[in-house]
Amino acid sequence: MRIEEHPILGTYEKGRTVSFTFDGKELQGCEGEPIAIALKNAGVMVHRYTKKEHKPRGIFCAIGRCTDCVMIVNGKPNVRTCITPLEEGMEVRTQYGVGEKAEGGAQK
Repeated sequence: MRIEEHPILGTYEKGRTVSFTFDGKELQGCEGEPIAIALKNAGVMVHRYTKKEHKPRGIFCAIGRCTDCVMIVNGKPNVRTCITPLEEGMEVRTQYGVGEKAEGGAQK
């Protein structure tokens, strides 16, 4: 089930199927749909972990106002995936605090 109308992005025609990666795993979504929706449709519910308590966060407001859905997209941290359109070949990674997880599990 895909969201067909977004309160901020409006309605959009279903784009072509594109490939992107999430934490190194290849997934597919519809071009132009919010990254968060493509992830949800692939069963991904956790987008980031909080800095202090390392609690999981995912889609909350879905309109770009909160920061629960921020992820690292194409190397850039803090991208609000609920309002960022999916493009072919995007590299999406789980965010840990304000960046990515370093080797051995420590935060960078």
